[in-house]
Amino acid sequence: MTATTRTRTSSAWRNWAGNVTARPARSVAPATARELAEAVRRAASDGLRVKAAGTGHSFTTTAVTDGLLIRPERLTGIHAIDRAAGTVTVAAGTTLKHLNTALSAHGLSLTNMGDIMEQTVSGAVSTGTHGTGRDSGSIAVQITGLELVTADGSVLTCSARENPEVFAAARVGLGALGVITAITFAVEPQFLLRAREEPMPLGRVTAEFDQLVAENEHFEFYWFPHTESCTTKRNNRSAGPAVPNGRIGAWVEDELLSNGVFGAACALGRAVPAAVPGIAALAARALSARTYTDVPYKVFTSPRRVRFLEMEYALPREAAMAALRELRAVIERERLRIAFPVEVRTAPADDIPLSTASGRDTAYLAVHMYRGTPHRAYFTAAEQIMTAHGGRPHWGKLHSRDAAYLAGVYPRFAEFLAVRDRLDPHRVFGNDYLRRVLGE
Repeated sequence: MTATTRTRTSSAWRNWAGNVTARPARSVAPATARELAEAVRRAASDGLRVKAAGTGHSFTTTAVTDGLLIRPERLTGIHAIDRAAGTVTVAAGTTLKHLNTALSAHGLSLTNMGDIMEQTVSGAVSTGTHGTGRDSGSIAVQITGLELVTADGSVLTCSARENPEVFAAARVGLGALGVITAITFAVEPQFLLRAREEPMPLGRVTAEFDQLVAENEHFEFYWFPHTESCTTKRNNRSAGPAVPNGRIGAWVEDELLSNGVFGAACALGRAVPAAVPGIAALAARALSARTYTDVPYKVFTSPRRVRFLEMEYALPREAAMAALRELRAVIERERLRIAFPVEVRTAPADDIPLSTASGRDTAYLAVHMYRGTPHRAYFTAAEQIMTAHGGRPHWGKLHSRDAAYLAGVYPRFAEFLAVRDRLDPHRVFGNDYLRRVLGE
């Protein structure tokens, strides 16, 4: 191992939500693909399993290992911007925030993105992170190439033309195929998005859901359990001019109401569950309509400081509203007390074997519980509804599905396993989570 590689002895690693802890035998923070490959070779020869951690925004144990934990903090930065090709190549440990702000400074943008920017690019794509879109899909769909360190320490360059089978699978690879060291994304000239956020009754949203999705490039909504209220968000490209949120208004909506007051309300609901329906009604009324126009990452993303646990399922789009109605019924029937809104987003079908939108137009239903609040009854009930509709769990969010179930909802599941068997036959990158979701 080179002298510049930073190796640590065992110390605990925790995820953002605080529900997952790992105690690796050692951890390393490589600065180059060569250093990372050397660390993998050494760990394999010592009989250690290897996992790479991002910023810990997954709720599952996907990054947990008792062997070697690869940390992302030195494998960062923009490698190249190719305006002619419309691509950017970035080191795997770079955060989406760094990527988005760097692209914006060069007058460029990703086509679509999720709703936070704290994740590393490799962590985001490996778990299938997505936003919402009528025509544009997840972050992984925007990948045109990647560099991957495999179990024997080889460094593979992958694209649709070079190692295409690996490229197809590794865009959403769960960390099972190797450690990504660099990613090339398709980008486009920076554009403006006009955001229109407004309250809307649940009955109207569910009745007009297909129309709202069809009429808007990016549509999503949040339903507040125990109420008839939703907050909707429609993002569409605009010729301008830019009309950003005013500093005070943005602070009130995004920091005071969505984080400060909401966090205090969740803490009250955790202490006094009977107060939750009233809190939900107040929360639903607190957010008012607003319209603004800005560069994409300032519209797609927002701060998330209230910590929670989350489960999200990808459903066939035509099943989404039925599933939401069933979820509402079980919340009422079981007298569950739910302070967090239910989030609904969409994505078009894509061609990535383990993408949650693989081969079908998709709607996502996400349920949340404030950290420290008992969540099992709610998540179990939600999961029973989602799986009855052939749902696919988000790879980085809580679920109880195993390989037998997942093989039935992913037509290309065996294709992914064949690539894994070829690249990592001895399961250097294995752990308990992958054993459950991919099998032995």
